[in-house]
Amino acid sequence: MQVMALWLWLEKVGFKNAVKKILSLPFILINELADEAVTCLDIINGTHFSLPFEANDIPLLQSFMEKEVSLQFFHENQQAAAQGVTKAANIVCLPAFDDIMKQAIEINFSQNSADHSQVISSSSSSSFSSSSSIQQQQLQALPQILVPPNERTMFVTFSKGYPVHEHEVKQFFTAAFGDCVESLQMQEVQPFEQSLFARVVFHSASTIEAILSGVSKAKFTINGKHVWVRRFVPKRARSLLPQMTWQPIFPFGPSLRGVNFVGELVLK
Repeated sequence: MQVMALWLWLEKVGFKNAVKKILSLPFILINELADEAVTCLDIINGTHFSLPFEANDIPLLQSFMEKEVSLQFFHENQQAAAQGVTKAANIVCLPAFDDIMKQAIEINFSQNSADHSQVISSSSSSSFSSSSSIQQQQLQALPQILVPPNERTMFVTFSKGYPVHEHEVKQFFTAAFGDCVESLQMQEVQPFEQSLFARVVFHSASTIEAILSGVSKAKFTINGKHVWVRRFVPKRARSLLPQMTWQPIFPFGPSLRGVNFVGELVLK
């Protein structure tokens, strides 16, 4: 709700057709934009302290807005943004997401109950723990043959107006890390349109570690064009909502975490 409220507030302060543009995109790109929105919400809430801000911290959002937008913009308009997002969440998003909120609360309650039961159970089952340790040691001794593709995949985004082609991406990674690319899928677009993202599956998950070098997102230049790379995270594994001190007033309890409202909204 906070992500959607932020986009609605941007429209209100002059970023025309922001929501319409975003919702016309593929789900995976909407999720990336939602992640960038969370970074903006962190700035508004005062939980993002990396000053000065990097100009490329929100590259996708910058690509889709007609007016200039940056993390500095949210920092300079922190109070107005906080009030505007809260108002949009209470007046628009809260009634619209009522059914999704109730489902999420039930899921979270069930999960918390299950976690509590697991803690109680584990504290009184030492013999089972000993057996599990032996099994884990046996599993660790086996060769690691298969790593799921999702764990070997990176998400690559490009700047709008600076098209990067499939062969350029593959050549870049091959030149830097050897024969490491298992498959590469660019965003499907109409002829003469630009792909804004790609998914790259590597032969080994260790390649991702080498590329990121301990950071969550890395920036590279391919033939003079900026690209950003990060781990690919399947939609259901994402947790979009940050902890915020200026939360909207929810009638059903505290704010919800770990629920991807964006895809569900689009599907409806």
